[in-house]
Amino acid sequence: MQEAIPHKSYTAGGSRSPLHNFLDGANGGGLVSNGTAGNSVTKLVAENAVIVFGKRGCCMCHVVKRLLLGLGVNPSVCEVEEEKVLNELSRVNGESGGIQLPAVFVGGKLFGGLDRVMSTHISGELVPILKDAGALWL
Repeated sequence: MQEAIPHKSYTAGGSRSPLHNFLDGANGGGLVSNGTAGNSVTKLVAENAVIVFGKRGCCMCHVVKRLLLGLGVNPSVCEVEEEKVLNELSRVNGESGGIQLPAVFVGGKLFGGLDRVMSTHISGELVPILKDAGALWL
């Protein structure tokens, strides 16, 4: 019988992914610690065909991620918790108001949240949009 591989949870003293190190400011980078949040958020949005910004443990963020994975897209997921980052996301989008999470950026532009992703998926418009952004190669 096969054994399940135990889940390794994140601990503050344990090893961290390069994205977490970048977001927290390790090695001179930093999305929130060194005051260059706008440049870092803009860079993340521009460098990824699809990126999802959400809160840790948010069920709606999980649904968006699973839907995109099911379509064959491997989205970058950025878990944010600070107001500073949310304000910078609003600036990237060009809006003065706050941004709601999950925020899905496709091709460097704000696509929308869970409702927009689901509605375009149901209507059949999501896959062509992802192809145009370079997230799918079908």
